[in-house]
Amino acid sequence: MTASAKNPAKQESPKHTPMMQQYLKIKGEHPNEMVFYRMGDFYELFYDDAKKAAELLDITLTARGQSGGNPIPMAGVPFHAAEGYIARMVRAGQSIAIAEQIGDPATSKGPVERKVVRIVTPGTLSDEAFLEDRRDNLLAAIYSHKEQFGFASLDISSGRFAVSELDSLEALQGELQRLRPAEILISEDFPYSEILEGYTGVRRQGPWLFEMDTAHRIITQQLQVKDLTGFGCEDLHLAVCAAGCLLQYARETQRTALPHIRKLTRERREEAVILDAASRRNLEIDTNLMGGHQYTLAWVMDRTATPMGARELRRWLNRPLRDIHVVRQRQQAVTALIDGFHYEPTHDLLKRVGDIERILARVALRSARPRDLARLRDAFQALPDLQETLKAVQSEHVAHLANTVSEYPELAYLLEHAIIENPPVVIRDGGVIREGFDAELDELRNISENAGQYLLDVETRERERTGISTLKVGYNRVHGYYIEISRAQSDQAPVDYIRRQTLKNAERFITPELKEFEDKALSAKSRALAREKGLYDEVLEAVAEQLAPLQDAAQALAELDVLSNFAERATSLRFTAPEFTEEPGFTVEEGRHPVVEQLLDEPFVPNNLLIDDKRRMLVITGPNMGGKSTYMRQAALIALLAYTGSFVPADRAVLGPVDRIFTRMGSSDDIAGGRSTFMVEMTETANILHNATEHSLVLMDEVGRGTSTFDGLSLAWATAEHLAKEIRCYTLFATHYFELTQLAEDLEHAVNVHLTATEHDDSIVFLHNVHDGPASQSYGLQVAKLAGVPQDVIQHAKAQLAHLEGSAGPAAELPKTESAPAQASAPPPSTAEHSAFQSDMFASMGPSDVERALEKLDIDGLSPRDALNQLYELQALLRN
Repeated sequence: MTASAKNPAKQESPKHTPMMQQYLKIKGEHPNEMVFYRMGDFYELFYDDAKKAAELLDITLTARGQSGGNPIPMAGVPFHAAEGYIARMVRAGQSIAIAEQIGDPATSKGPVERKVVRIVTPGTLSDEAFLEDRRDNLLAAIYSHKEQFGFASLDISSGRFAVSELDSLEALQGELQRLRPAEILISEDFPYSEILEGYTGVRRQGPWLFEMDTAHRIITQQLQVKDLTGFGCEDLHLAVCAAGCLLQYARETQRTALPHIRKLTRERREEAVILDAASRRNLEIDTNLMGGHQYTLAWVMDRTATPMGARELRRWLNRPLRDIHVVRQRQQAVTALIDGFHYEPTHDLLKRVGDIERILARVALRSARPRDLARLRDAFQALPDLQETLKAVQSEHVAHLANTVSEYPELAYLLEHAIIENPPVVIRDGGVIREGFDAELDELRNISENAGQYLLDVETRERERTGISTLKVGYNRVHGYYIEISRAQSDQAPVDYIRRQTLKNAERFITPELKEFEDKALSAKSRALAREKGLYDEVLEAVAEQLAPLQDAAQALAELDVLSNFAERATSLRFTAPEFTEEPGFTVEEGRHPVVEQLLDEPFVPNNLLIDDKRRMLVITGPNMGGKSTYMRQAALIALLAYTGSFVPADRAVLGPVDRIFTRMGSSDDIAGGRSTFMVEMTETANILHNATEHSLVLMDEVGRGTSTFDGLSLAWATAEHLAKEIRCYTLFATHYFELTQLAEDLEHAVNVHLTATEHDDSIVFLHNVHDGPASQSYGLQVAKLAGVPQDVIQHAKAQLAHLEGSAGPAAELPKTESAPAQASAPPPSTAEHSAFQSDMFASMGPSDVERALEKLDIDGLSPRDALNQLYELQALLRN
């Protein structure tokens, strides 16, 4: 057997064409990106890239040539519509390498030279078409060492560059949940990949890209400084390693300088009110539990005038500050904007400013389009009126922001005179520079635009000279200008006519005069376009020269937008200014849930909240759907809003120091992580018990419901005791274990409160009022009826409940705390809620091993630890 027979593919495979060789070389340099290869008016994709594109974009898969005896898969998208296709690919987590023609087709002997001019990845987007305008689009990098983490983030569309160091996986998860980066860079040997489950844009990088000395050199070069001391980052070795890798990646993808990245911000966790990942999810700050953006705190609070203001608002909501000086400064600015309704004209003028933050980034990257410059022009024109409006606002902070914004009359004049009112999308075909801005351009345009009249004059004159009435003067892109005479009359052509083209029924000629005009007119058009592009670049350069103050102005405008928005929301939603005190606790009068209130057709029922040194734990009981969760969440959201500088939904609010907000609410499993609902609940509970302090606000809802009654009650009891006695944090502890109401008697700082409801015609009416004391019953059957449980099931349940309440003996006493009096006993077994507990406890109505063991217990002599041990023994007996 011959070698060729052994390998028929090798025998049949022809050599690749020069064009495909060029493509394969580019693809070899970018194996991890989908290569958009420019061919005329299309971007083409080949091989696996084409198959993937056809699937993701729902475009036709075709073929071009052969490889190994098989057709080469090919798919393409039109050049003029490529943005939309690229955006869809990037949102699906793909990275795109754009290979453009950089050679001249007229002078190229082989395929036109192509080069990758840009790599588009999920975290390095700057084009308007690819971005959500009201949300940050972040690239992040993580570097780990011995369970310590360096974290860096960059928004390339604005130039925001920040670093931090985190001392635990929990802190890293919280940061990822806060920022939700579109793309994350990690080292190939990163050992904690499980925490990145669910993030689509994770890219592994070579460990050498995180090397400290290289990172330090790259960052200092970028920021044009000798060291990082001025940014407070010189001692952040892990964060610098992450930032260095991130910056190298950004440079590689953009293939250009990044002059708009000129600051490095160090973020310290202790400067903010910390929320862990679970708390952020449960409070639905800007993303709801389903992953959408409706019915969140940001959904209610965002009436900003500009996209950059909307993004700043979300940063504030996700990072409330512990610096009371800054918070009060913002609050005073909001008050001043409300006085005299100054926020209204401020909002209207900010609308004219638009999203200059991202426009400036595109100016820096030299990718700004004509309409970007038109928007900048409109923004500069609005600044004088904005400054005049802000002068009337009696606020030092607003005055400082207005001074930072400043005015730019020279740039406003330049853009007004350079750019036409409504420019085209791109500069490619010209028509962007305004007439009268440049004399040379006007002259070249005049020659090109008056060609039509000149040709009409030539046609009239030549008809008179030749006597040929059908003579026509025309133009096409292939042969240029010509004089056309029918075939029958072509022998009447003057001697100075030079034949240019023969058609079936006509002859086309050129004259020396027409040839001279052709050269002049056609060169004028190309020269005009070249001149216009040169002028456009000069205008871009003029704006880029003032990039630093313009970026500061954009940041100040975004903050003004948020403050103006807070003023509008406070007025429209009847919010009041919170007070801050050094004394621990919360006093909220007539507090409301800011989101739920907007969703109700009927008036929201407000409630008070009092937490102080004598009331550090509220044990909350009441029926399902009675409003416990809403009451708890509104407390957290009021605190969160207050520490952003916003007014809050209450008649009055006085807040003491808050360092963290924890929530253990709701139930869900973690299928990907292999964790049950109860495991998730216990993990979140453990995190709270390890990290809460006396200044933390803790919301605990239904701890222990995911396991058996004894286990669950024991865990809930022990958790509540630890929070109240050991940590002494501000705790709202909602429960259906009615036995936990005993804590109010046993613990010095615990009190009972309950949500009210009433029965009417065998159904339940939720009153949503919060009162001191425990709930009288749970209304479980009534809630089941509301949920649509069949009537015969409800009736059977009622019979069972009556049987259990009538036949159950005295309930076992619960474990006592060390501070409890010896004679203290469990609440009487007369309520439905307690009966549910008894139904588990007395599975058999006759005397059982469990009952006999209970009779022998010396309850008054048990310590808490002994009580728990006895509970475990009783549980074992019950299972047997």
